Amino acid sequence: MEKPAFETDCSALNVILGEEKGGHFIPNGNGHQAGVIRSLIGYPEREQWTRQMDFIMSCVGFAVGLGNVWRFPYLCYKNGGGVFLIPYLIIGIVGGIPIFFLEIALGQFMKAGSINVWNIAPLFKGLGYASMVIVFFCNTYYIMVLAWAFYYFIKSFNSTLPWSTCDNTWNTPSCIEIFHHEDCLNGTIGNTTYGNLTCEELADGRSPIIEFWENKVLNISEGLNYPGSINWELMLCLMAVWVMVYFCVWKGVKSTGKIVYFTATFPYVVLIILLVRGITLPGAYDGIMYYIKPDWSKLGEAQVWIDAGTQIFFSYAIGLGALTALGSYNRFHNDCYKDAFMLALINSGTSFFAGFVVFAILGFMANEQGVDISQVAETGPGLAFIAYPKAVSLMPMPPIWAALFFFMLLLLGLDSQFVGVEGFVTGILDLFPGKYYMRYRREISVAICCLMCFIIDLSMVTQGGMYVFQLFDYYSASGMTLLWQAFWECIVVSWVYGADRFMDDIARMIGYRPFPWMKWCWSFITPCVCMGIFLFHLFNYKPLTYNNTYVYPWWGEVIGWCMALMSMLCIPVSVLYKLCRSTGTFMERWEKLTKPQWGSHHLEYMSPDTDIKSLTSLSTDTEDSKVIIFESVM
Repeated sequence: MEKPAFETDCSALNVILGEEKGGHFIPNGNGHQAGVIRSLIGYPEREQWTRQMDFIMSCVGFAVGLGNVWRFPYLCYKNGGGVFLIPYLIIGIVGGIPIFFLEIALGQFMKAGSINVWNIAPLFKGLGYASMVIVFFCNTYYIMVLAWAFYYFIKSFNSTLPWSTCDNTWNTPSCIEIFHHEDCLNGTIGNTTYGNLTCEELADGRSPIIEFWENKVLNISEGLNYPGSINWELMLCLMAVWVMVYFCVWKGVKSTGKIVYFTATFPYVVLIILLVRGITLPGAYDGIMYYIKPDWSKLGEAQVWIDAGTQIFFSYAIGLGALTALGSYNRFHNDCYKDAFMLALINSGTSFFAGFVVFAILGFMANEQGVDISQVAETGPGLAFIAYPKAVSLMPMPPIWAALFFFMLLLLGLDSQFVGVEGFVTGILDLFPGKYYMRYRREISVAICCLMCFIIDLSMVTQGGMYVFQLFDYYSASGMTLLWQAFWECIVVSWVYGADRFMDDIARMIGYRPFPWMKWCWSFITPCVCMGIFLFHLFNYKPLTYNNTYVYPWWGEVIGWCMALMSMLCIPVSVLYKLCRSTGTFMERWEKLTKPQWGSHHLEYMSPDTDIKSLTSLSTDTEDSKVIIFESVM
């Protein structure tokens, strides 16, 4: 990026920047200077959290989401029960926590969203655009889970749950309400309300829960190439959820930080209530033991370690840029090092705790149906919208438990959703500071973002919507895209900007140097872990299927890979573009394009001898100054 045109008029600024020691600013104690400079050049003050707890609760609300409830418990039982915690914790320490801390600290130091935060090494600003693409895709498809949860929540207010009987218009003749597989001892089942049924006929029966999910909620078509009609009830639920998200985000972190106190804490209240209820049900003990019983032989399987790695990256919300945006609203001297460890502990602890709730209920469900727990344990939407509805339909006063569960599900996803939207909007607004500032620009930007996502979401409330949803989920924000993003984040900070320099920057913020383990992880361990899991995913790639039966057409896979590459190619393409547009030898271009470009807030920590009035000639009329205020002369 070329130097600002106003450089020749700012000799005083160069004197200040000359005070830098290896890129690290000298604190001056004059906290008002940066604010004065912003006012002189027309830049608005950046918002800050009203209280530090607002930041903590927002991070908890964003990172602790549906994946903690429906993905971790399934992976834990699938990969050796309690043994799964060993690879999970190891990869969390060498991969998850270091990058989690890196993203928050980077946002706090640069005071910018997911794009401008890479002014720390402008050549790699494509990392910011990549994270924006990923979080936009996440915001687009993730909200469908909330629309489904809201739909079930509304349907829970019936004296008889609509998914508990076979007497509805969407049910088929093969619908069976009660399965008693243990009665199939002599090849037949006795007289029931369904008449005399053989075990073969019983095996072909379909649960009313599955029929409600597939025939009523999804009204699913034959495949991706048969979109069908729009489900108007589901579309209204989707619209209602987007309206909720809008009014959670439109006023910025001042309002977001208050809302998360409810949306982030109430799910824990519901989880505790469900656990207390769950452990009193018959079969709950068997379910919990099935969940935590260790199978030590699993430690030797590569897939177990891969599952642990991908779960860490999913549940910690790494690579989306939203953590960077949240960190950018912190006070400059906030101790983000302690925050990162505390938030990681809360996230992983919630996942483990949710497993007890899930498997207590699944154990009860298996006991009622007379089947093995493995036959009722599922992951993803199957657990949330098939296993849980079945479980609550078997409990006393099922509408109460159903409403409670789906309200919890709605809140779990809602705070993750609106913080994701906040991260996306923050990145966009950071591109247009200065003279582009207008009074209602945030409200308008959030409205445009929500409207764009809603229009795309209309393809997911059709009869073929589930196929579109899975396409987004499998490719656009998959493990491969997040791992690729995390790998380059570590490389740029450690080897382009410098791990030691960034450790010094963090020390300037929090008052002490983090343990060197962080630097070693950023430089060596974490990139190796990310690239190892990335290559394993790539070499073991399997085409996407639905319910292990429907295979997506070739053009569907092409669309999926295009969504994945839209983010992954942002990094190399932007690097090549910037290098080609610059002038000089390769080393001259590299040196110029990797030179950090600082924002006005960094002047707060420079020499106390600064003559503020001498900076009044600063202008924001040049093209580069739309994004960059000051450039280092390192």
